[in-house]
Amino acid sequence: MALDPRDIARTVRTPDWNLRYYEAGSGHPVILLHGSGPGATGWSNFAGNIEALAEHFHVYAVDMPGWGESDAATVDRLDHVDAAIQFMDTLGIDRAAFVGNSMGGQTSLRLATEHPERITHLITMGPPVGMRLPTLFGAGDGPSEGLKVLIEAYREASPENMRRLVEIMVFDKARFATPELCKARSDAALARPEHLRNYVDGLPQGAPLPIWVKPELLSGITVPTLLIHGRDDRVVSYENSLFLLASIPHSRLVVLNHCGHWAMIEHADEFNRLVTDFVTHN
Repeated sequence: MALDPRDIARTVRTPDWNLRYYEAGSGHPVILLHGSGPGATGWSNFAGNIEALAEHFHVYAVDMPGWGESDAATVDRLDHVDAAIQFMDTLGIDRAAFVGNSMGGQTSLRLATEHPERITHLITMGPPVGMRLPTLFGAGDGPSEGLKVLIEAYREASPENMRRLVEIMVFDKARFATPELCKARSDAALARPEHLRNYVDGLPQGAPLPIWVKPELLSGITVPTLLIHGRDDRVVSYENSLFLLASIPHSRLVVLNHCGHWAMIEHADEFNRLVTDFVTHN
């Protein structure tokens, strides 16, 4: 029987935050971190992964500050690495594998460089590594096509803008950009207008990533690292993961054709197998 998010939803109070998260399974801790899109949550990003991964691991999918049912956060308080460490400390998690999509991948990279003693495995899907890196394949005139659509959806979280957002996030538009999904994402975003307002207001100060991993520290990452990236990602070009592959010594890269920015959604079964095998055997 498929998991019901209402049955596995929890809330924890850390020193600074009330955080919503979804918990299932037992064994080695695996923490799933979502991306930055409007309406993104631990459940919406990883609904197709939690149950499969929970057959092998103790899975936690967290709504980070500023998203979902967790506390709102202005840009001056946006430090998801600190929030992740608070989450682990409060729940008594000493070390965990981190699995991060996009913004969540950047958080995981930073955590691996700043708190290496707290992470056992690093798995990313489409993380940006910094807007100032040389761009070989992506556009060179600022934010990517996908990020421009994402920002517009924050400014007006209508079902139509959510349709444009979902379409640019995935390769298979017919399968994933359904009216039901677009309305659900719109409803979720509009339910927390303070999240939308804080994101837009914080853009001039670097929201949603005012703090980036320092590229010169990537070579010091020693944990096993798996990089997963969609060949057809129009939000964060796969060259970002090529840069990470060249920079992180114990890393390997899987590039998926017919895959956009949401590898864990578009190729859920393969993604679940890759993560399970990687954490189990490394």
